[in-house]
Amino acid sequence: MYPDLNLFIAGHWRKSDTDMPVLNPATEEELGRLPCASAQDLNDAVDAAVKGFDIWRKTAPRDRADTILRAAKLMRDRQEDIATSITLEHGKPLAQARLEVIRGAEFFEWDAGEAMRTYGRVIPAAPGHKFAVHHHPVGVVAAFSPWNFPMSQPARKIAGALASGCSVILKAAEETPAGAIHIAKAFEDAGLPAGVLNLVFGNPAEISNHLIPQDPVRLVAFTGSTTVGRQLTALAAQHDTRVLMELGGHAPVIVCEDTDVAKAAQSGAVRKMRNTGQVCTSPTRFFVHEQVFDAFAEAFVECATATVVGDGMVDGVHMGPTANARRVPTLTALVEDACAKGATLATGGARLGDTGYFFQPTVLLNVPDTARIMHEEPFGPIAIINPVASLDDAIARANAVPYGLAGYAFTNRADYIDRLVDEVEVGNLSINTLEASMPETPFGGVKSSGYGREGGTEGLDNYMTVKNVWYAACIT
Repeated sequence: MYPDLNLFIAGHWRKSDTDMPVLNPATEEELGRLPCASAQDLNDAVDAAVKGFDIWRKTAPRDRADTILRAAKLMRDRQEDIATSITLEHGKPLAQARLEVIRGAEFFEWDAGEAMRTYGRVIPAAPGHKFAVHHHPVGVVAAFSPWNFPMSQPARKIAGALASGCSVILKAAEETPAGAIHIAKAFEDAGLPAGVLNLVFGNPAEISNHLIPQDPVRLVAFTGSTTVGRQLTALAAQHDTRVLMELGGHAPVIVCEDTDVAKAAQSGAVRKMRNTGQVCTSPTRFFVHEQVFDAFAEAFVECATATVVGDGMVDGVHMGPTANARRVPTLTALVEDACAKGATLATGGARLGDTGYFFQPTVLLNVPDTARIMHEEPFGPIAIINPVASLDDAIARANAVPYGLAGYAFTNRADYIDRLVDEVEVGNLSINTLEASMPETPFGGVKSSGYGREGGTEGLDNYMTVKNVWYAACIT
């Protein structure tokens, strides 16, 4: 069920002289060998993308949309194959992988519709003159997607680029390549012209340093850590290349005293452990009003402890392993540091077993602000639950990190909601739900969590340029 691993350049699949293993994080067994793009492969991808852009930009928006929709339907039809590949390489439960496939298809379906709505406008002018605003695709896009969502993250990048009329070179994650390969295969079968979508793998630094300085590359679209995002932004700035950055988060959850504590705790624990906590919008820092702190913490710990951890291919598993070996020592160190500084370990905190990269669902209580985990995104199944005396206190602590991607709150008070909307510094705020985004809503961060938006009617803006045209009836 795991696909053959190849590069996809100029409409053809190819191997390379060097490769690397792709491992199953639940068993540590090798799934396949992933080819690493050479400098010549990358040059070929750029040349192909230039030729593909020349074709695709002149393709009628409705025809572009039809091709994207055909590919999306193929992804839906192939849901089980794609989901199985994702679970094998990433470790997430098969049920979650199936949902990810559908979500990826939805990104394509939404942006296919938006491809036909890249409207310009006419601005009133003096007689004999007309001002018109036109939108044009920016050009070749160098896109970089992370390993935590092998299907839906590449889908977001590719959907926006193709819907806008751009061509794209995608550097997908080496740990989890199958999702992007399935997407490329679907577009190949849907009749996408050669060169419009190119897929490469390899050393991330080498690929970014090679692609970003290329003159045809007009936009860098990246999802990943803030540290890497800053490096790519600096490199792009040297060449006056635009960037779209969706960077790290450290999402706060404000639990007010008026909410249904049991439901909020259960929702929080389930969502925290989804994807093994490896989600940039994962709820992590829970600030709970002191009146309901004990009840919330008890219910949360009970639900977290009941989480069934195991191989994602096994029925009944709620949470799989972390996606790679390096996550386990990182999570262990964060827990040890927090406990050394006075936090209470309510459950979990250690690796599970000797085979696979499993980590226990973990809850830390009363974590001091001096602990590393209060300022560093754990990107794993660790929840922090701290008491607060008031909404003022909760908002101040929610904003006390440089990140601002997603934030959450549980309350039924209109005055609290008004304050949360106005004062919590995030790009995505959800109240009484822990869902951060949908294909039809704009998604992105503020502060060190990036800039630009994907999804919604705003999702194509970064992939377009704006041209003002002034028509004069006679020479002036």
